[in-house]
Amino acid sequence: MPDEQATLTEPAPKKIIATELAKSQKEIGVAEFFSRNRHLLGFDNKRKALMTTIKEAVDNSLDACEEAGVLPEIHVEIIDMTNDRFRVIVEDNGPGIVKKQLGKIFGKLLYGSKFHKLQMNRGQQGIGISACVLYAQLTTGRPAKITSRIDKSEPVNYVELTLDTKTNNPIILKESVVEWNKEHGTKIELDLEGSYQKGVQSIDQYLKQTAIVNPHVTIIYTNPKAEQIIFPRATDVMPKKAEPIKPHPYGVELGILIEMLQRTEYKTLQQFLIQEFSRVGNNTAKEICENARLLPNTKPNAVTREMADKLMEGIKKTKIIAPSSDCIEPIGEELLEKGMRKEINAEFYCATTRPANVYRGFPFIVEAALAYGGDQPAEEPVTLLRFANRVPLLFQQGACATTKSIISTSWKSYGLQQSSGSVPIGPCSVLIHIASVWVPFTSESKEAIAHYPEIIKEIKLALQECGRKLGSYISKKKRVGDELKKRGYIEKYIPHVSEALKELLQLNDEQKEKLEVELKELLEKTRGKLDDVEFDPAKNEEYDENFAVNQKKKKLNDDVEENSSEDSDDLD
Repeated sequence: MPDEQATLTEPAPKKIIATELAKSQKEIGVAEFFSRNRHLLGFDNKRKALMTTIKEAVDNSLDACEEAGVLPEIHVEIIDMTNDRFRVIVEDNGPGIVKKQLGKIFGKLLYGSKFHKLQMNRGQQGIGISACVLYAQLTTGRPAKITSRIDKSEPVNYVELTLDTKTNNPIILKESVVEWNKEHGTKIELDLEGSYQKGVQSIDQYLKQTAIVNPHVTIIYTNPKAEQIIFPRATDVMPKKAEPIKPHPYGVELGILIEMLQRTEYKTLQQFLIQEFSRVGNNTAKEICENARLLPNTKPNAVTREMADKLMEGIKKTKIIAPSSDCIEPIGEELLEKGMRKEINAEFYCATTRPANVYRGFPFIVEAALAYGGDQPAEEPVTLLRFANRVPLLFQQGACATTKSIISTSWKSYGLQQSSGSVPIGPCSVLIHIASVWVPFTSESKEAIAHYPEIIKEIKLALQECGRKLGSYISKKKRVGDELKKRGYIEKYIPHVSEALKELLQLNDEQKEKLEVELKELLEKTRGKLDDVEFDPAKNEEYDENFAVNQKKKKLNDDVEENSSEDSDDLD
């Protein structure tokens, strides 16, 4: 009873009213958000943080050099400062950065020139290098040091800066004019916490893979052990500069379309469609309006949500040609093979570049290459090299569309071992590169490509094309090996055969020697002819006709299975 009375006499809890709750609600700055969630940007452990910093700095340097038409020469230096602290220095010979932009480029998140352009670039979101500055600041408290020069006739600008996480703005701590022996370029110096290790996901491997898919770059790398490694360029030909394009009508979503209609400066709906989208001419614009049952002279800012919905339906009903691929610059089969030959010791190389395709209105191109044999391990899974817009992807391999594509390809037909649901096994390196105006990464850290059906299908087709060439080579190599083995048996018994014939035919020593020579010449006439199919080992690109027929049948079966599996996925 006493306990019950005490409970009854306790005061009622004070009610929290909405006005008091509102006082605790604040706006979150983007820099403040990423400072607490740096794992989203690839800084989730010390080893990965050091690698991500090198990656972002090198990517920026390559983009800048290519935009300026300069053959890139990049110096990367990592200095071990003990206690898991490293100094990272990345220097390029690019066009440099004007003084007033230095703070915003290196000290402001989501600031850049690439987000709003539909053009192939390594960077996309304007986060990368400023996120590295933020991470260095959080872990060591030291500012970023940037040196830049735009021309030999201009001064060398030097700044030290940090990033204000509350306002997402740079804080310039020091700025001056200094001496520098470069005519133009940019150098960034960061002190940060990290961990250096060699291996598959190391900085050394990242730079090596960068050299493979960027054969026009020279990288001079000094690791924390003060060992210098040079990755020389394989060609002096710069990649063709990609041209920006406007969005394609098939890729636009309703909300974006409404926003574009409200923002446009054009006076009629027809002009809006022609000027704001790619691949839309006068006739196509009229057809879209007709299918949408809207007047071509309708004012864009007068289009309601219901009218915009009809316009979307009109776009879907209209046949519009695919986007131009001028905005993408693939590496190309020849340069891909050169890059593989430069960095991978193998006995057979092949590469292929697929025609341009589209996902969500964004054009993309898939390329694939193989390096087989040499000093690569034969009893281990093949080495998978993944790239997006010429940038290596070293992490989250299992979550990537490229891995799913290689696993779902039947490699036994091409001479490699493969268990169900796993990567093939053999002395082989498989390279997959996707080039696009907007690569669909699974996260802000840009480590894996999303599983779009259009992308997976193109990757599989590229792998199958390289696989057929590999299968032809392995088949012929095996047949040549069998021939050499049989030839060895015959050559071994030629002296015994000639000795027997000497006794049967009562030949003298001179005639016996002549007989041995004739037997060897007869054996030599059949060299390279197996089952009446001529084969020159030096021409590993020559195609075996029987193998080609079998592979065409196999490809037809694969296409049928793929279509049926796609139908079942749609039903699910």
